[in-house]
This record gives sequence, C-alpha cells and structure tokens, in this order.
Amino acid sequence: MSALEAIKTLQTALDRAVIGQQQTLQQLLVALLCNGNLLLEGFPGTAKTRAVKALANVLEAELGRIQFTPDLLPADVTGTEVYHVEGSHEKLVFQPGPLFANLVLADEINRAPAKVQSALLEAMQERQITVAGKTYKLPELFMVLATQNPIEQAGTYPLPEAQMDRFLMKINVDYPDADAELEVIRLVRREENPGADSLPGSEPLRVPQAQIFAARRELSELHVAADVERYIVALVMATRQPERYAASDLKRWISVGSSPRASIALDKTSRAHAWLQGKDFVDPDDVRRMAHAVLRHRLILSYEAVAEGITADQVVDELITQVAVAC
Repeated sequence: MSALEAIKTLQTALDRAVIGQQQTLQQLLVALLCNGNLLLEGFPGTAKTRAVKALANVLEAELGRIQFTPDLLPADVTGTEVYHVEGSHEKLVFQPGPLFANLVLADEINRAPAKVQSALLEAMQERQITVAGKTYKLPELFMVLATQNPIEQAGTYPLPEAQMDRFLMKINVDYPDADAELEVIRLVRREENPGADSLPGSEPLRVPQAQIFAARRELSELHVAADVERYIVALVMATRQPERYAASDLKRWISVGSSPRASIALDKTSRAHAWLQGKDFVDPDDVRRMAHAVLRHRLILSYEAVAEGITADQVVDELITQVAVAC
C-alpha cells in the first residue's frame, strides 16, 4: 500500500467515525502530514474531541489527554522529578507527563493560566521539554491538538500571541447540517450496540506511523513553482504592509500582520492539500484553500475592524481578492 493509499484509508475511517465534519477532518490530516499543531475552535458538541480521539483510534499512536483547568500546574503537563529509593540508593527520577504521547489532546486549552501555557511553547516548536535543567525529546510523531470554546469567556485566559503562532492552523468547527445530524443520531445508536455491524474476526484499522513518515517525505519532494512561492510570500507580506493596497480596507482592518511562520505554514499546508488531491505540484488554488486556516489566528485586527464586526476570515477574503498571482 502506497503512502497516499494509506492516508486515504485513514481519511475514510475518520469520515465513518465523525459525521458532517469533512472539512475539519481533511485539515486534521493536513496538520498530521505537515507535522504541525492544530487549534480547533467550535461550539460545544461539534465533535472536536471526538475527531481527535478518532484519529488516535485509527492511527498507530498513543493519545495523551490534558483537561485544562485554572488550577493546572506546568508539572501536570510536562511531568516532574519524583523521589525514588532503590535499596540504599536515593535519586530523583523523571516521571513523564501526558505531553509525551504522540497525539496530545489539550482540551479547553484557554482555561489554563499563562504559566501552564508557557510550558507548551518549547514542546510545540522544538519537540522537546526541559525539566530541572534536563532536556527530554518528545516522540518523533508528536502533535498538540487543542480545543477551545468561542462563546464561553468566564474562567478563560486568552492564548498568548507567541503560542497562537505555533499552531500550524486554526480550524473553525461549525454545526453539522440537518442531514448530517440525522446520521449522527444513527451513528450514536449503532455505537450503543458495539459489534452488531462488525464481522467476526475483523480487526480495527490501525495505520502504521511509518506510512505517515513516508507521506511526509513525498510532500517534501512536491514541486512548487517560483510564481506560487512568490504568491505565498505576497499574501503574508500584505498583512504586514496593507497600505500598499490603497483601494481596499486592509490598512484600516489590520493592526499587526503575520510572522514568517505563516509563510512556512502556507507552503507546507498547500503542498499537503495538493498531495491529498493526488497532484505532484502546487497551484494557487491550493494556497487559497489553506489561507484561512493558516492566517486567521495570525492577524491582530484593529479596534476599528472589531467595532465594525469585521472577522479575520473577512480580512483573509480581502487579502485573496487584492493579492494577484505573480506571473
């Protein structure tokens, strides 16, 4: 089985486990292929946690779950050194925390204070953590998959901009439509009687990690034309120099633009999107399809934009309209 066939099999299994969230699941796979972290924001009950758990179930990977609360401590996330006695020998032994799993579900991530959030920064960027002066490497397959609720503000802490920038993408998870919700009811009903639909001796799907690493190698070889590279950079530069587009409202709407991580993320995700479509090259449509997920959390809107009810997605729409593909 090729790497693409393995990922398509993984995608089919996710589609069966999570109904009505096809775009979310595709972008979840994009983040997996790009070795990036993902922030899922949506109303309660929109299958954010279920999507992450479904990925862990069909992938040969360990899931670590952290329920973020205001009283959480950094050691609860990273792990800590514990006093250990072996015979006459006394020593401190490092006990790893849930951050050492392959997929880390950071549930309601904005409910933890800044001290805990800062404990994630090194892990999300450098794939390692430092405790008591010692550095510990995280697994080769490692992702932080964080969830948050956009409507509940009591007892929450806004994520620092440095941490937001470390998320490859931010996904807005919406309610399913009526047909999908009907299928959700039927799916839950079937799950109440496990084994009824399974064949005797059938084993659950488990895609090996080696297939993910093979897919990532293929992504690195995907062709990106110079014009597409310039288009990616132009989109990001437009967030920092919106005054260059005098005919638009970008200058009024954008207070602070995106960092170079946005250009890197847009390149990676565009390649992953093209690869999932079976293409061996990236075109501007791939870039445009990934622009919202990559840029929406990397823009700081002006007070004027907020007062007018302008959203980050509307700003990205305007960026796509104003920035032309270099020829």
